Amino acid sequence: MNKEQKLSLDKPVLVTGASGFMGSHVTRLLVQQGRKVRVLVRKTSNTQAFADLAVEIFYGDVLQPETLHAAIEGCCSIFYNVLDPRFWLSDPEPLFRNNVEGLVNTMDIALSKGIERFIFTSSMGTLGFNPNGPVTEEIEFNWYDRASPYFMARLKAEQELLRYSREKGLPGMALCIANTYGPQDFQPTPHNGMLGKMARGQERVTLDACQPTIDIRDAAEAALLAERYGRVAERYIIANEYISNREFFTLATELGGQRPPIVIPQWFAYGVAWMAERFYKLLGKKDNIVSTDAVYLSNCFKVMDSSKARTELGWSPRPISETIADAVAWFNLPTDD
Repeated sequence: MNKEQKLSLDKPVLVTGASGFMGSHVTRLLVQQGRKVRVLVRKTSNTQAFADLAVEIFYGDVLQPETLHAAIEGCCSIFYNVLDPRFWLSDPEPLFRNNVEGLVNTMDIALSKGIERFIFTSSMGTLGFNPNGPVTEEIEFNWYDRASPYFMARLKAEQELLRYSREKGLPGMALCIANTYGPQDFQPTPHNGMLGKMARGQERVTLDACQPTIDIRDAAEAALLAERYGRVAERYIIANEYISNREFFTLATELGGQRPPIVIPQWFAYGVAWMAERFYKLLGKKDNIVSTDAVYLSNCFKVMDSSKARTELGWSPRPISETIADAVAWFNLPTDD
C-alpha cells in the first residue's frame, strides 16, 4: 500500500452525481466514516438514494460553472461521478458536453479553490484491449475503429483529467470501473437493473457473453482509498471477477426462485440487431438501444488486472456471489406500490 496522503480531513468533501449508483454509494460510505459531506445535484434530481443520509445539499449543474463555486469552496476533496450514460444516442454532442465539458468546468474551479484530491469515476471502456492476456492500466486505448461515441466521450474525459493532473497540477486520479452490481440502485442502472429483472422473473433472455464485474460498494471503497493512498495522474482498474452471463444470471435466478436464463448466441443477437437497425432506419427512428454496436460491446471486455489497486490502495473486493445475493435481496424487497 502507498503512503497515506496528508489531507485536511476535517474539511468537507464534495460528491458530484450523488443521486446516481456510484455517487450515492460513495456518499453513503463517506457519511459512515464520519466525514462532512456535501452533494451537488440538480433541482430535478431524484434524491432517494441519499435521502436518509446527513449531507449538505448544493443545487447546481456542472455545465453551469457559476453554480459550482459555493459547493467547492472550502472542500478537501471532490469525488466526481457525473455521467451521461446514454450510449444509444445517435447525436454524440450531448455525450461530449455532459461527460467532458462538465468535468473540465469542475476541474478549473477545483484548481482555483485549492482542492487537495480529485477522484474521477471513469470506465473500463477507456482501457486498451490485450489479445495476449489480462488488461492493465499500461495498455493504451487501441480500439478507435469499434468504439462508439459514448466511449469516445468517456476516453476524452479521462484524457482531460490526466492532462490536468500532469500539466496543471490538479491532484487527480481516475478509477476505471467495470460493470457495477449491488443493492440500493434506485434508478436502476441498465446492467444491475437486468439482474433485478432476472431475479424477479421479468426477463429470461441473456447473451452468450462474459463480463468484468464489481460490487458497487467495493467500487465506492476504492474511491475512498484512492483519496488517501492513490497517486496523482494515475489510473486504477477497479474490477473483480470475470464471469459468463450464463453463470451470473443462473445464480441470480436461483436466488430469486426463478427458472434459469435462456442464453442466445452472439451470432443470432447480431443478426437480430442488424435487421433492427435497418428497420429503424426505414422508419426514420433514432436513438435505439438495440444495435450491432451494443451486441459487440456486450462481449468485448475481457479479464481485467486489478493488482495495481489491490497493491497500491490496499483494496480487497468481495466475491461476486455475495454481490448477486445482496442485489437480489434488495430488488426483491416489498415496495409501497
